[in-house]
Amino acid sequence: MAHSLTDFKSKLVGGGARPNLFEVEITPGDLPSGVAKYDGDVFKYMCKAANLPASNVASIDVPFRGRTFKVNGDRTFDNWTITVINDTDFKIRRAFEEWAQFVANYQEASGATNPQDYMRSATVKHLGRKKSNIGYGENNSKGEGLKTIAQYKFADIFPVSISAIDLSYDTTDTIEEFTVEFAVNYWYPEKV
Repeated sequence: MAHSLTDFKSKLVGGGARPNLFEVEITPGDLPSGVAKYDGDVFKYMCKAANLPASNVASIDVPFRGRTFKVNGDRTFDNWTITVINDTDFKIRRAFEEWAQFVANYQEASGATNPQDYMRSATVKHLGRKKSNIGYGENNSKGEGLKTIAQYKFADIFPVSISAIDLSYDTTDTIEEFTVEFAVNYWYPEKV
């Protein structure tokens, strides 16, 4: 059975999902005084990369008369990493550093002991393009051309790694970036 380009075109809903259309919201929340606050709206622009979550269900092999019968095991969730563009006020990086400091003190073996105090949530919104309004009024100029096509909620996250920022005389024509890796207790898709 031959399939034509026209057949493919009719099946590609919305022109296909685009990996560069996304938004991340992380709420460090009301951590104790002294922990830097950062502007969540600015963060949405400075979060350069993220991913939709991964999870795994292990299989358990049960031997039976020379054969192996597989049953489902426990679900595990991988750590989640984001990439952030660093600006000159360092507010976003400092907020993550101070959150990590709160979790486990840099200078001594102390830190938060109550998970409710240091675990927060995050949301990843995968965005899609809306039908164009060009030539049909002023709505198109208001940046209303995107819609949420998928949304995932990360529950009980906390930073486990903040990457280095390499400094060098040899590095030109680039803007600093850093990654933050989070432990994730679980995630779930949300209805959009």
